[in-house]
Amino acid sequence: MRVTIIYDNTVYRKDLQPDWGFSALVETGERSILFDTGASGTILFSNMEKLEILPEDINEIFISHYHFDHTGGLSAFLDQNSKVRVWVPRSFRGVKNAEEVIEIDKPAILHDGIYSTGELEGIEQSLCVETQKGIVIIAGCSHPRMEHIIGAASQFGKVYGIIGGLHGNRPETLKGLELICATHCTQYKQEIKSLYPGKYIEGGAGKVIEI
Repeated sequence: MRVTIIYDNTVYRKDLQPDWGFSALVETGERSILFDTGASGTILFSNMEKLEILPEDINEIFISHYHFDHTGGLSAFLDQNSKVRVWVPRSFRGVKNAEEVIEIDKPAILHDGIYSTGELEGIEQSLCVETQKGIVIIAGCSHPRMEHIIGAASQFGKVYGIIGGLHGNRPETLKGLELICATHCTQYKQEIKSLYPGKYIEGGAGKVIEI
């Protein structure tokens, strides 16, 4: 699995533009899944172009939750490439121009080795990808309790790590994970970094993580 962070509050590559929001490209063999779309279509496309990511190469979009900093670039993307399947949590409405829109309520198998936690606490779903090291969670903001997210992901296998926004979840709730890349809205980033120095990976737009 290869995860390229496209959109984040900070940048790993100085030629990219930071902005409040999150988006990442998740590649697993034949699947190229755009996870969330950031807040601005203009910034999303600018960063994608510099990262040499072509909209037409993406065949699916996974939306974690309805907040604008995760969906603001969706309409602009669909104007460029509407031939995609869009996975959305049940609470999200209003996707237009997509070839197919699938609402997710409960934990679900999307493809072989690719899963959704289902919409947790009525707000957010996370993407779960099976790797040789275990399940890696891709999270938008982690509005639900981390115990709830990890518990939902655990039904698909042993959870190895998490990449994405961790919101106000306490650092102790990440105990047991072997990979932690805290991005976007994470409130306790420095504490997490200090507590798990051997497991922590710095994020930012342009960061590529291969597992």
